[in-house]
Amino acid sequence: MTGEIVAISGIAAGGDGVGRLSDGRAVFVPRTGPGERVRLREGSLHLHRGGRFARGEAAEIVESATDRVTPACPHYNQDHCGGCQLQHLGYEAQLAAKRAIVGDALRRIGKIDVSDPQILPARALWHYQAMLSLAVHGSTVGLHPHDRPGRVFPLDECHVAHPTLVELWNDLKGRLESFPERLTRISLRLDRDGVRHVMVESAGEPWLTANRLRESVPPPNTIVCWWQPVDGAARVVAGPETGFPSTAFEALHPAVVSDAGVWAMEVVGPVSGETVWDLYGGSGDVGVELALRGATVISVDADEKAIGWARRRPDAARCGERLRFIAGRVEDVLPSLPLPHLVVANPPSTGLHWDVSLRLSGEPVSRLVYLSRHPATLARDLHRLNVNYQLREVRAFDLAPQTAAVLVVAVLEAA
Repeated sequence: MTGEIVAISGIAAGGDGVGRLSDGRAVFVPRTGPGERVRLREGSLHLHRGGRFARGEAAEIVESATDRVTPACPHYNQDHCGGCQLQHLGYEAQLAAKRAIVGDALRRIGKIDVSDPQILPARALWHYQAMLSLAVHGSTVGLHPHDRPGRVFPLDECHVAHPTLVELWNDLKGRLESFPERLTRISLRLDRDGVRHVMVESAGEPWLTANRLRESVPPPNTIVCWWQPVDGAARVVAGPETGFPSTAFEALHPAVVSDAGVWAMEVVGPVSGETVWDLYGGSGDVGVELALRGATVISVDADEKAIGWARRRPDAARCGERLRFIAGRVEDVLPSLPLPHLVVANPPSTGLHWDVSLRLSGEPVSRLVYLSRHPATLARDLHRLNVNYQLREVRAFDLAPQTAAVLVVAVLEAA
């Protein structure tokens, strides 16, 4: 018996192609694209949410889209690597898919009557990612297949990771005996100062052989080794503890985030003399930029290490009393802050805390800039805020080519 043939009409938020089964239910099929007709693999169909939609695997591309390409990375097809979702599509098709993902979220979840936003292409399509996170399963270290998330395949090369991290992994994978037992994850990070970090998570004893590993890695010997117990905090066990805190959140594609910030500042316009809240401000990039433009900025983030590094920034010192950093949860700190003229928010994947949404909607500010890597929670929050705000501008930025990740900047004004 052959599998059902499905016409793919679009790309869903996670990067899967989406179509309709013969009974009308939506079906999500990885590694497919709009305009294709695919035959589902027999037995691959799984129902979700009480049968409201299904997921399946393509056994055959019956009719290919004109923008289908051969993936550059052999892991993509050979190992069904889950790290990328869109390598089978040409770049223009990837951009179109991300525009549609954002536009659909704003209309369907946010209830906002807007067209798909303009999207700014990334500066680099390959070798841009500043972090490489590797799973461990037994003696195998690598990445998860998208269709078998409980398994791990050995990683030879990652085409989206920065070449420095790929080179580091090639040095490390022959030295796994220097890692702790009961290893669960290895993450490689490249910080903004060019320092390489090896972050190891394990369920056993602390990483006592980190110095041996550090000394064995060929020059340039600029790695810092971190050990993190499962459900615990990471700490440096070999190498200098100074410099950028690798445990702080850092963008996978810093150049794209910089482009988004520049565009947002252009839309916002002059800020000299204004009071600004920089919420979920991380290591202070936006806060410093606003303060250098003459604003009085209060930057808040729960990550104490990121705040500590931000306070030591040379450019922050140039801002003087116009820039203040506060370590704490945004929802706890807001009641103590002076009323702002402008709010910039860059929340985590969960979006704005409910208390923050209530404060911003109950006491609207003149302008609100919302940066988000998660169109669905952005759209949800904009729907909550639309009582007292109007969406002035929205633009998407291709945060991670070859993947479904997209950065969205929405600029709102008080209604």
